[in-house]
Order: sequence, then structure tokens, then C-alpha cells
Amino acid sequence: MIDLATIAPNPIAASLDEGWLAGSWTDFRQQADHPEPAAARCFYHDGWFLIDMSPVGPLHGRDNTLLSAIILLYAMQQGIRVHGYTNTSFQKPGEREAQPDIAFYLGADRRLPPANNAIVDLDQYAPPTLVIEIAASSLNTDLGFKRLLYEQLGIQEYWVVDSVQSQVMAFGIDQGRSGMIETSAVLPNLSIALVSESLQRSQQESQGETMQWLMQQWT
Repeated sequence: MIDLATIAPNPIAASLDEGWLAGSWTDFRQQADHPEPAAARCFYHDGWFLIDMSPVGPLHGRDNTLLSAIILLYAMQQGIRVHGYTNTSFQKPGEREAQPDIAFYLGADRRLPPANNAIVDLDQYAPPTLVIEIAASSLNTDLGFKRLLYEQLGIQEYWVVDSVQSQVMAFGIDQGRSGMIETSAVLPNLSIALVSESLQRSQQESQGETMQWLMQQWT
């Protein structure tokens, strides 16, 4: 089991050093509606907001691609209905907003958002089942404020990918509280350690080779 305290001793406090600002929902929306740069990702939680202007480099992009492939392939093999979303905004109007790196709706009984370019209103549509953040340079924020935010948005499972260490930290969420898990519940029997090992292998071989190896582990 990963000891979270050794990775980020005080992730909530450290989140403040990664760009979170105090402000009302109105303050947040004024900046989120006209972000600079336009591709900035926006988050709001309990009077704190983040306009994330960090550039997305190869480390982040590579792990994002691999994690998406792993989730989609595993869900397909297990016969689980899956819909994946990249950099999509989800909002509880007036309360919370998040724009995760990757989000997945898993299962047949999810009320999916429509195929348009509007922010997903979680008062009308179900929240994603699984959310993943790629922490190439934002580990404290992802383990801190964002974890608390996803607890309150009704997400069932939250993964943080430490790209520097090629390690996945997964949290099961129940009744607004999260705890670290070693095996996924929303993707039954998927070992989190195996996902981490896939990330490590992908640094030395192609993603196709990594996926071939991973498929062998599942058979």
C-alpha cells in the first residue's frame, strides 16, 4: 500500500502554492468565462478556484493517452459499457466545477450528457463514474483540493497519476469521503499496481508493446 503522507505530507496546504485563489462563484465565473490562455482548465471548490494555465508537455500527454487506452480496453474485455471524455467541464451550478484530464462513464444505467460543447450540468446529468488526473507537475493539487472536489461531485473512483514516478494512486469514494484502494471497484478486479507497472514499462518500450504485455496479464 502506498503511504500517501510520504508523497504529499499536507496536500491541502500545498495546493495553495499551486495557484488556488480565494473567491466567490461569481469571481470564478468572471475569470473562467474569459480565461487567458483560452485553453486554461477551470476548477472551483468551497470558495477556492484554480485557473490552470500549465502547459501540457509530452510526459503528461503520453500518460494521458496510455491511461485512456487501458481503461477502454479493459472495459471492452469485461463487457462494461464505457464512454470516455477528455478535458470536459462538469459543474454543479453555483457550487463546484471541475475539468478533469480524463473522465469515464461506466455501466449501462448512467444518464449521459448530450453531445454538444456546453459545460455538463450535474444537476441534470449523472457525474462520471471514474475521474483521472495526470500529475506531471500538479501532484499536491491533485491529491489535495481536487480530491476533495471530486468527493463532493459524486464521483465513485478517482485516480491520480504521478507521471514523474510512473505511479497510480486510486481512491474509492463513498458518501463524500475517499480512501486509497489497491483494486478498482468500478473496473472490477483491475489491479492498480498493474496499471502503475504499465506506466513504468511504457518509458522503455512503445505503448503498443505495453498494451500487448498488459493484455497477456489479463488472460
